[in-house]
Amino acid sequence: MLPWTILHNQASDHPYPLLFATISGAHLYGFPSPDSDFDLRGAHILPLKEVVGLKSGPATVERMGVREGLEMDLVTHDVAKFFGLMLKRNGYVLEQILSPLVVFTSPEHETLKAIARKCVTRHHAFHYLGFADTQLKLFVKEDPPRVKPLLYTYRVLLSGIHLMRTGEVEPNLVRLNEEAKLPYIDDLTAMKLAGAEHGTLNAPDVPFHRGEVERLRDCLLEAKDASALPEMAAGVTEQLNELLIKIRLQAAE
Repeated sequence: MLPWTILHNQASDHPYPLLFATISGAHLYGFPSPDSDFDLRGAHILPLKEVVGLKSGPATVERMGVREGLEMDLVTHDVAKFFGLMLKRNGYVLEQILSPLVVFTSPEHETLKAIARKCVTRHHAFHYLGFADTQLKLFVKEDPPRVKPLLYTYRVLLSGIHLMRTGEVEPNLVRLNEEAKLPYIDDLTAMKLAGAEHGTLNAPDVPFHRGEVERLRDCLLEAKDASALPEMAAGVTEQLNELLIKIRLQAAE
């Protein structure tokens, strides 16, 4: 069970009203270690006086620390910045909006979910490819290699493939592997769930995993080329603009 009361209290201490806050990271991806911290992500709403003047409020708020013995990492963006990230074909923010692990929500969050589903294009494949490349670099440069960046690499590649094929945002590696049926994913996930955050692999396994990552990269590119997803998300900019204006005016009341 997740410590919902503690997580809610962490979100409630935010200095600005929240549009939403959800759990991301290993808990969302399906492979938290016993000592994994809790990654809370979301969007906050700056008051009108902090967006219309020469002196603006913080576009990003980050708070890290320990609450009742649990490590917490809370990062939120002001709604204008967050909406801008959505328009940059950023799969990470779509996963945050649509995360089923909801700490705080609002009616506008429900509206945002509907818009987020319309944001998906075939070009989101490049977000997942880039994320995978970054995580693979972390994996191969470490001695001994850690399980965590390897799992993150597989997670984003399988998420990207699933997105291209179905149009659905699915960040949970356990559920993704029900479709992919890769036996080593189950083994790696079990290692991460049972072990520490910095658990390692045997060095001889590295060439095999590098080969599998390259194969899945090719699968993602093929899925992008064959995808029925649109090239562009039609009408999304206008819908986000209308929602932003509504939120700003509500904050001024």
